Amino acid sequence: MPHSPKPPHHSARVLVFGAGNFGSCLADHLGDSAHDVFLWSRSENLVKHFNENHRNPEFLKDHVFPETITAVGPEFPSAELVRSMDVFLFAIPTQGVRETLAALKPTLDLNKLPLFIFVNKGIEIGTHALTLDIIADTCGPEVAKVATFISGPSFAKEIVKRQPTSVSVASLSPGHAEKASQIFHQPWFRCYTGDDPIGVELAGALKNVYAIAAGMADGLGFENNTRAMLITRGLAEMTRIGTAYGASPLTFLSLAGVGDLFLTCSSSTSRNYTVGFRLGKGEKIQDIVDTLGSVAEGVTTAKGLKEITDDLGVSAPIATAVYEVLYEDKDVAARAKVLMSLPPMQELDLPSAGKPAQRLMKKLGVAT
Repeated sequence: MPHSPKPPHHSARVLVFGAGNFGSCLADHLGDSAHDVFLWSRSENLVKHFNENHRNPEFLKDHVFPETITAVGPEFPSAELVRSMDVFLFAIPTQGVRETLAALKPTLDLNKLPLFIFVNKGIEIGTHALTLDIIADTCGPEVAKVATFISGPSFAKEIVKRQPTSVSVASLSPGHAEKASQIFHQPWFRCYTGDDPIGVELAGALKNVYAIAAGMADGLGFENNTRAMLITRGLAEMTRIGTAYGASPLTFLSLAGVGDLFLTCSSSTSRNYTVGFRLGKGEKIQDIVDTLGSVAEGVTTAKGLKEITDDLGVSAPIATAVYEVLYEDKDVAARAKVLMSLPPMQELDLPSAGKPAQRLMKKLGVAT
Protein backbone atom coordinates (compact mmCIF):
# COMPACT_ATOMS: atom_id res chain seq x y z
CA MET A 1 0.00 0.00 0.00
CA PRO A 2 1.40 3.46 -0.87
CA HIS A 3 2.75 5.61 1.92
CA SER A 4 0.56 8.40 3.23
CA PRO A 5 1.09 11.69 1.38
CA LYS A 6 3.24 14.19 3.21
CA PRO A 7 1.45 17.22 4.63
CA PRO A 8 2.04 20.43 2.66
CA HIS A 9 4.57 22.75 4.30
CA HIS A 10 2.07 25.56 4.75
CA SER A 11 -1.25 25.06 3.01
CA ALA A 12 -2.72 22.45 0.71
CA ARG A 13 -3.81 23.12 -2.84
CA VAL A 14 -7.30 21.67 -3.09
CA LEU A 15 -9.39 21.08 -6.20
CA VAL A 16 -13.09 20.73 -5.37
CA PHE A 17 -15.19 18.97 -7.99
CA GLY A 18 -18.73 20.32 -7.69
CA ALA A 19 -19.94 23.80 -6.77
CA GLY A 20 -23.28 22.82 -5.29
CA ASN A 21 -24.33 23.38 -1.69
CA PHE A 22 -21.92 20.95 -0.08
CA GLY A 23 -19.00 21.46 -2.43
CA SER A 24 -19.26 25.21 -1.96
CA CYS A 25 -19.51 25.03 1.82
CA LEU A 26 -16.49 22.72 2.08
CA ALA A 27 -14.54 24.95 -0.29
CA ASP A 28 -15.43 27.83 2.02
CA HIS A 29 -14.32 25.84 5.07
CA LEU A 30 -10.99 24.91 3.49
CA GLY A 31 -10.43 28.37 2.06
CA ASP A 32 -10.95 29.80 5.52
CA SER A 33 -8.47 27.26 6.89
CA ALA A 34 -5.45 28.68 5.02
CA HIS A 35 -5.70 26.33 2.04
CA ASP A 36 -5.62 27.39 -1.61
CA VAL A 37 -8.90 26.17 -3.08
CA PHE A 38 -10.03 25.78 -6.68
CA LEU A 39 -13.77 25.20 -7.13
CA TRP A 40 -14.72 23.52 -10.40
CA SER A 41 -18.14 24.06 -11.96
CA ARG A 42 -19.66 23.23 -15.33
CA SER A 43 -21.49 26.58 -15.25
CA GLU A 44 -19.67 29.41 -17.02
CA ASN A 45 -21.95 31.95 -15.35
CA LEU A 46 -21.24 30.55 -11.89
CA VAL A 47 -17.48 30.64 -12.45
CA LYS A 48 -17.54 34.22 -13.72
CA HIS A 49 -19.88 35.48 -10.99
CA PHE A 50 -17.95 33.71 -8.24
CA ASN A 51 -14.59 35.13 -9.25
CA GLU A 52 -15.97 38.66 -9.63
CA ASN A 53 -18.11 38.77 -6.48
CA HIS A 54 -16.89 35.94 -4.20
CA ARG A 55 -20.46 34.66 -4.14
CA ASN A 56 -22.10 31.57 -5.58
CA PRO A 57 -25.12 32.76 -7.61
CA GLU A 58 -26.88 29.40 -7.32
CA PHE A 59 -26.08 28.00 -3.86
CA LEU A 60 -25.54 29.65 -0.48
CA LYS A 61 -26.32 32.87 -2.31
CA ASP A 62 -26.04 35.17 0.71
CA HIS A 63 -22.62 33.93 1.76
CA VAL A 64 -19.41 35.78 0.91
CA PHE A 65 -16.59 33.32 0.19
CA PRO A 66 -12.90 33.82 1.05
CA GLU A 67 -10.63 35.27 -1.61
CA THR A 68 -8.48 32.15 -1.27
CA ILE A 69 -11.03 30.32 -3.47
CA THR A 70 -10.83 30.51 -7.25
CA ALA A 71 -13.64 29.13 -9.39
CA VAL A 72 -12.55 27.20 -12.50
CA GLY A 73 -14.49 25.84 -15.46
CA PRO A 74 -16.68 25.20 -17.30
CA GLU A 75 -14.01 23.18 -19.10
CA PHE A 76 -12.64 20.19 -17.23
CA PRO A 77 -9.55 21.12 -15.18
CA SER A 78 -6.34 21.05 -17.20
CA ALA A 79 -3.61 18.49 -16.63
CA GLU A 80 -1.35 21.30 -15.41
CA LEU A 81 -3.86 22.35 -12.75
CA VAL A 82 -4.64 18.76 -11.77
CA ARG A 83 -0.98 17.87 -11.29
CA SER A 84 -0.37 20.89 -9.07
CA MET A 85 -2.92 19.75 -6.48
CA ASP A 86 -2.37 18.16 -3.08
CA VAL A 87 -6.02 17.21 -2.58
CA PHE A 88 -8.99 16.31 -4.76
CA LEU A 89 -12.37 16.76 -3.07
CA PHE A 90 -15.31 15.19 -4.89
CA ALA A 91 -18.64 16.79 -4.02
CA ILE A 92 -20.69 15.68 -7.01
CA PRO A 93 -23.73 13.37 -7.13
CA THR A 94 -22.82 9.69 -7.10
CA GLN A 95 -24.28 9.21 -10.58
CA GLY A 96 -21.60 11.54 -11.96
CA VAL A 97 -18.57 10.11 -10.15
CA ARG A 98 -17.64 7.51 -12.78
CA GLU A 99 -17.69 10.05 -15.62
CA THR A 100 -15.65 12.57 -13.63
CA LEU A 101 -13.01 10.04 -12.57
CA ALA A 102 -12.74 8.70 -16.12
CA ALA A 103 -12.06 12.24 -17.36
CA LEU A 104 -9.57 12.83 -14.55
CA LYS A 105 -7.56 9.62 -14.97
CA PRO A 106 -5.54 10.64 -18.08
CA THR A 107 -4.34 13.82 -16.36
CA LEU A 108 -3.04 12.09 -13.22
CA ASP A 109 0.62 11.70 -12.37
CA LEU A 110 0.53 8.18 -10.94
CA ASN A 111 3.90 8.72 -9.27
CA LYS A 112 2.58 11.68 -7.30
CA LEU A 113 -1.05 11.09 -6.43
CA PRO A 114 -2.88 13.70 -4.38
CA LEU A 115 -5.24 12.81 -1.57
CA PHE A 116 -8.63 11.68 -2.92
CA ILE A 117 -11.55 12.68 -0.66
CA PHE A 118 -15.20 11.86 -1.43
CA VAL A 119 -18.28 13.37 0.23
CA ASN A 120 -21.02 12.09 -2.11
CA LYS A 121 -23.68 9.81 -0.64
CA GLY A 122 -25.34 7.32 -2.92
CA ILE A 123 -25.35 4.07 -4.89
CA GLU A 124 -24.73 3.98 -8.63
CA ILE A 125 -27.84 3.09 -10.62
CA GLY A 126 -27.57 -0.06 -12.68
CA THR A 127 -24.32 -1.36 -11.20
CA HIS A 128 -25.28 -1.03 -7.49
CA ALA A 129 -21.67 0.10 -7.06
CA LEU A 130 -20.41 2.07 -4.11
CA THR A 131 -17.98 4.88 -4.86
CA LEU A 132 -15.06 2.73 -3.67
CA ASP A 133 -15.88 0.25 -6.42
CA ILE A 134 -16.22 3.02 -9.01
CA ILE A 135 -12.79 4.37 -8.04
CA ALA A 136 -11.26 0.92 -8.52
CA ASP A 137 -12.89 0.58 -11.95
CA THR A 138 -11.80 3.99 -13.22
CA CYS A 139 -8.54 4.83 -11.45
CA GLY A 140 -7.36 1.42 -10.28
CA PRO A 141 -7.13 -0.45 -6.97
CA GLU A 142 -4.13 1.55 -5.75
CA VAL A 143 -6.17 4.75 -5.76
CA ALA A 144 -9.21 3.06 -4.22
CA LYS A 145 -7.14 1.65 -1.35
CA VAL A 146 -6.14 5.15 -0.25
CA ALA A 147 -9.36 7.01 -1.08
CA THR A 148 -10.96 8.72 1.90
CA PHE A 149 -14.65 9.25 2.65
CA ILE A 150 -16.15 11.98 4.80
CA SER A 151 -19.72 11.71 6.03
CA GLY A 152 -21.81 12.82 8.97
CA PRO A 153 -24.46 15.26 10.17
CA SER A 154 -23.36 18.37 8.32
CA PHE A 155 -25.80 20.78 6.70
CA ALA A 156 -23.99 23.21 4.41
CA LYS A 157 -25.70 26.35 5.69
CA GLU A 158 -24.58 25.58 9.24
CA ILE A 159 -20.99 24.81 8.27
CA VAL A 160 -20.60 28.22 6.61
CA LYS A 161 -21.88 29.78 9.85
CA ARG A 162 -19.09 27.91 11.69
CA GLN A 163 -21.56 26.10 13.91
CA PRO A 164 -19.99 23.12 15.74
CA THR A 165 -19.99 20.09 13.43
CA SER A 166 -18.40 16.63 13.57
CA VAL A 167 -17.94 14.04 10.84
CA SER A 168 -16.60 10.54 10.24
CA VAL A 169 -13.47 10.21 8.08
CA ALA A 170 -12.77 6.69 6.81
CA SER A 171 -10.25 4.99 4.55
CA LEU A 172 -8.69 1.57 4.13
CA SER A 173 -5.44 3.47 4.70
CA PRO A 174 -5.40 4.89 8.26
CA GLY A 175 -2.67 7.33 7.28
CA HIS A 176 -4.79 8.85 4.54
CA ALA A 177 -7.80 9.13 6.84
CA GLU A 178 -5.60 10.93 9.35
CA LYS A 179 -4.25 13.25 6.66
CA ALA A 180 -7.76 14.16 5.50
CA SER A 181 -8.76 14.74 9.11
CA GLN A 182 -5.84 17.13 9.61
CA ILE A 183 -6.80 19.11 6.52
CA PHE A 184 -10.41 19.56 7.62
CA HIS A 185 -10.10 19.70 11.39
CA GLN A 186 -10.83 23.08 12.98
CA PRO A 187 -12.24 24.22 16.33
CA TRP A 188 -15.69 24.33 14.70
CA PHE A 189 -15.25 21.15 12.63
CA ARG A 190 -14.15 17.95 14.38
CA CYS A 191 -13.09 14.80 12.55
CA TYR A 192 -13.14 11.23 13.83
CA THR A 193 -11.22 8.66 11.80
CA GLY A 194 -12.06 5.03 11.04
CA ASP A 195 -11.14 2.17 8.73
CA ASP A 196 -14.56 1.11 7.40
CA PRO A 197 -15.16 3.17 4.25
CA ILE A 198 -17.75 0.67 3.02
CA GLY A 199 -19.81 1.15 6.17
CA VAL A 200 -19.43 4.93 6.01
CA GLU A 201 -20.49 4.93 2.36
CA LEU A 202 -23.49 2.70 2.99
CA ALA A 203 -24.60 4.70 6.03
CA GLY A 204 -24.37 7.97 4.14
CA ALA A 205 -26.33 6.59 1.21
CA LEU A 206 -29.00 4.63 3.06
CA LYS A 207 -29.95 7.33 5.56
CA ASN A 208 -31.30 9.42 2.68
CA VAL A 209 -33.94 6.77 1.97
CA TYR A 210 -35.08 6.80 5.60
CA ALA A 211 -35.15 10.60 5.59
CA ILE A 212 -37.69 10.34 2.77
CA ALA A 213 -39.73 7.97 4.95
CA ALA A 214 -39.58 10.39 7.89
CA GLY A 215 -40.70 13.23 5.65
CA MET A 216 -43.61 11.14 4.39
CA ALA A 217 -44.74 10.49 7.95
CA ASP A 218 -44.64 14.18 8.83
CA GLY A 219 -46.45 15.01 5.60
CA LEU A 220 -49.21 12.61 6.61
CA GLY A 221 -49.55 14.50 9.88
CA PHE A 222 -47.92 11.96 12.19
CA GLU A 223 -45.90 13.37 15.08
CA ASN A 224 -43.03 12.59 17.44
CA ASN A 225 -43.74 8.95 18.29
CA THR A 226 -43.82 8.05 14.62
CA ARG A 227 -40.62 9.91 13.79
CA ALA A 228 -38.78 8.26 16.69
CA MET A 229 -40.04 4.87 15.52
CA LEU A 230 -38.90 5.48 11.94
CA ILE A 231 -35.45 6.68 12.98
CA THR A 232 -34.93 3.70 15.28
CA ARG A 233 -36.26 1.08 12.89
CA GLY A 234 -34.48 2.81 10.02
CA LEU A 235 -31.22 2.44 11.92
CA ALA A 236 -32.00 -1.24 12.48
CA GLU A 237 -32.58 -1.73 8.75
CA MET A 238 -29.42 0.19 7.83
CA THR A 239 -27.35 -1.91 10.22
CA ARG A 240 -28.88 -5.13 8.95
CA ILE A 241 -28.22 -4.20 5.32
CA GLY A 242 -24.71 -2.99 6.07
CA THR A 243 -23.78 -6.12 8.00
CA ALA A 244 -25.12 -8.35 5.23
CA TYR A 245 -23.04 -6.32 2.77
CA GLY A 246 -19.91 -6.82 4.86
CA ALA A 247 -19.60 -3.54 6.77
CA SER A 248 -19.05 -3.29 10.52
CA PRO A 249 -22.33 -2.91 12.43
CA LEU A 250 -20.55 -0.46 14.75
CA THR A 251 -20.15 2.00 11.88
CA PHE A 252 -23.89 2.58 11.92
CA LEU A 253 -23.60 3.92 15.47
CA SER A 254 -21.14 6.58 14.27
CA LEU A 255 -21.58 10.15 13.11
CA ALA A 256 -21.89 8.80 9.56
CA GLY A 257 -24.63 6.43 10.71
CA VAL A 258 -27.05 7.35 13.45
CA GLY A 259 -25.73 10.93 13.57
CA ASP A 260 -26.53 11.70 9.95
CA LEU A 261 -29.73 9.64 10.08
CA PHE A 262 -31.07 11.64 13.02
CA LEU A 263 -30.24 14.95 11.34
CA THR A 264 -31.75 14.19 7.95
CA CYS A 265 -34.89 12.66 9.44
CA SER A 266 -35.52 15.63 11.72
CA SER A 267 -35.10 18.76 9.64
CA SER A 268 -36.84 20.39 6.70
CA THR A 269 -33.38 21.56 5.61
CA SER A 270 -32.80 18.01 4.37
CA ARG A 271 -33.63 17.70 0.67
CA ASN A 272 -34.57 14.06 1.14
CA TYR A 273 -36.88 14.83 4.06
CA THR A 274 -38.47 17.54 1.90
CA VAL A 275 -39.11 15.04 -0.89
CA GLY A 276 -40.85 12.74 1.57
CA PHE A 277 -42.85 15.53 3.18
CA ARG A 278 -44.18 16.68 -0.17
CA LEU A 279 -45.03 13.09 -1.11
CA GLY A 280 -46.92 12.79 2.18
CA LYS A 281 -48.86 15.91 1.23
CA GLY A 282 -49.95 14.25 -2.01
CA GLU A 283 -47.54 15.65 -4.60
CA LYS A 284 -46.13 13.47 -7.37
CA ILE A 285 -42.45 12.58 -7.33
CA GLN A 286 -41.68 14.00 -10.78
CA ASP A 287 -43.19 17.36 -9.86
CA ILE A 288 -41.12 17.40 -6.67
CA VAL A 289 -37.87 16.53 -8.44
CA ASP A 290 -38.52 19.14 -11.13
CA THR A 291 -38.98 21.92 -8.58
CA LEU A 292 -36.59 20.90 -5.80
CA GLY A 293 -33.67 22.91 -7.17
CA SER A 294 -30.99 20.45 -6.05
CA VAL A 295 -30.28 16.73 -6.02
CA ALA A 296 -31.95 14.49 -3.42
CA GLU A 297 -29.77 11.39 -3.64
CA GLY A 298 -32.27 9.29 -1.69
CA VAL A 299 -34.55 9.14 -4.73
CA THR A 300 -32.00 7.30 -6.85
CA THR A 301 -30.55 5.40 -3.89
CA ALA A 302 -33.96 3.88 -3.10
CA LYS A 303 -33.90 2.09 -6.44
CA GLY A 304 -30.39 0.72 -6.04
CA LEU A 305 -31.10 -0.22 -2.44
CA LYS A 306 -34.15 -2.27 -3.43
CA GLU A 307 -32.00 -4.29 -5.82
CA ILE A 308 -29.29 -4.75 -3.18
CA THR A 309 -31.69 -5.94 -0.48
CA ASP A 310 -33.28 -8.35 -2.95
CA ASP A 311 -29.84 -9.71 -3.88
CA LEU A 312 -28.79 -10.03 -0.23
CA GLY A 313 -32.13 -11.43 0.91
CA VAL A 314 -32.36 -8.82 3.66
CA SER A 315 -35.67 -7.64 5.08
CA ALA A 316 -36.02 -3.84 4.83
CA PRO A 317 -39.74 -3.02 4.92
CA ILE A 318 -39.35 0.75 5.38
CA ALA A 319 -36.91 1.07 2.48
CA THR A 320 -39.17 -1.14 0.37
CA ALA A 321 -42.16 1.07 1.12
CA VAL A 322 -40.21 4.15 0.03
CA TYR A 323 -39.24 2.40 -3.20
CA GLU A 324 -42.86 1.44 -3.89
CA VAL A 325 -44.03 5.03 -3.46
CA LEU A 326 -41.26 6.43 -5.65
CA TYR A 327 -41.19 3.86 -8.43
CA GLU A 328 -44.50 2.00 -8.33
CA ASP A 329 -46.72 5.01 -7.60
CA LYS A 330 -48.10 3.40 -4.46
CA ASP A 331 -50.13 5.56 -2.08
CA VAL A 332 -48.15 6.92 0.88
CA ALA A 333 -50.92 6.45 3.45
CA ALA A 334 -51.59 2.92 2.22
CA ARG A 335 -47.90 2.01 2.56
CA ALA A 336 -47.92 3.35 6.12
CA LYS A 337 -50.85 1.09 6.98
CA VAL A 338 -49.08 -1.90 5.46
CA LEU A 339 -45.96 -1.23 7.55
CA MET A 340 -47.96 -0.95 10.77
CA SER A 341 -49.87 -4.14 9.92
CA LEU A 342 -46.77 -6.33 9.69
CA PRO A 343 -46.65 -9.15 12.25
CA PRO A 344 -44.51 -8.77 15.39
CA MET A 345 -40.84 -9.54 14.88
CA GLN A 346 -37.59 -9.77 16.80
CA GLU A 347 -36.33 -6.25 17.43
CA LEU A 348 -32.58 -6.76 17.07
CA ASP A 349 -31.12 -9.22 14.60
CA LEU A 350 -27.99 -9.19 12.48
CA PRO A 351 -27.39 -11.42 9.46
CA SER A 352 -24.10 -13.09 8.71
CA ALA A 353 -21.49 -10.91 7.01
CA GLY A 354 -22.15 -10.93 3.29
CA LYS A 355 -19.95 -11.29 0.25
CA PRO A 356 -20.16 -7.92 -1.58
CA ALA A 357 -17.52 -6.33 0.64
CA GLN A 358 -15.36 -9.44 0.43
CA ARG A 359 -15.50 -9.33 -3.37
CA LEU A 360 -14.56 -5.65 -3.35
CA MET A 361 -11.63 -6.22 -0.99
CA LYS A 362 -10.41 -9.05 -3.23
CA LYS A 363 -10.68 -6.71 -6.20
CA LEU A 364 -8.50 -4.20 -4.36
CA GLY A 365 -6.04 -6.84 -3.22
CA VAL A 366 -6.81 -6.20 0.46
CA ALA A 367 -6.73 -9.12 2.89
CA THR A 368 -9.94 -9.67 4.89
